[in-house]
Amino acid sequence: MKVIIADDQTLVRESLSIILAAHEDIDVIGTASNGKEVLKLLSKKLPDVILMDIRMPEMDGVLCTKEVKERYPSVKIIILTTFDDDEYIYSALKYGASGYVLKGVSTEELYHAILTVNKGGAMINPNVATKVVKLFSQMAQSNYTISVPKDIVDSLSEVEWKLIQQVSCGYTNKEIANNMYLSEGTIRNYLSIVLSKLHLRDRTQLAIWAVQTGVNLSDYPNVEEKEGEVGYD
Repeated sequence: MKVIIADDQTLVRESLSIILAAHEDIDVIGTASNGKEVLKLLSKKLPDVILMDIRMPEMDGVLCTKEVKERYPSVKIIILTTFDDDEYIYSALKYGASGYVLKGVSTEELYHAILTVNKGGAMINPNVATKVVKLFSQMAQSNYTISVPKDIVDSLSEVEWKLIQQVSCGYTNKEIANNMYLSEGTIRNYLSIVLSKLHLRDRTQLAIWAVQTGVNLSDYPNVEEKEGEVGYD
């Protein structure tokens, strides 16, 4: 798993590099002190995950996240910061960050966050999780609207609706697998199909769209009855 570390503090970059290098499955392929340096690095080598500080000179982590996701949508980004400002949470998620972790987390928690995000999950520090839920609701009321044609929405199956509802609650693939009595692989496949069908970039956009749509499992009372028809394992 290839990782790039972006932070304007040399000590932080070096410390994180040493900590992560201790894990055999992580290869730190570069470090950067600002967003512009991140983009230069990406023109030469593509990581799986970027640890992105919020406050950096020249180009901050929020704007860099936007640029990275537009140019390299497959690259996952974890926002790493000492701040939990609402504005930063909103912008980072809006632009496609897969995780938001405060710098105070333990090294093992950070490692787990990288693994989770790399597998397609989302990682949000518990200290900001409540704010994120509120922000999703605010996004639903704001001008940041995600539209999906009605005919595509109508084509969603009961199981796909259930998956969407789970994503909107912030559950990871593992938690969704447990809740729906499926393997993580099956959940990943369903999620990929749903994102492709709705023409959405990632699970963050899916969660925002779900909140805007007002997805509620009670609206789909026949989900449990139909599970056996769609290849549950």
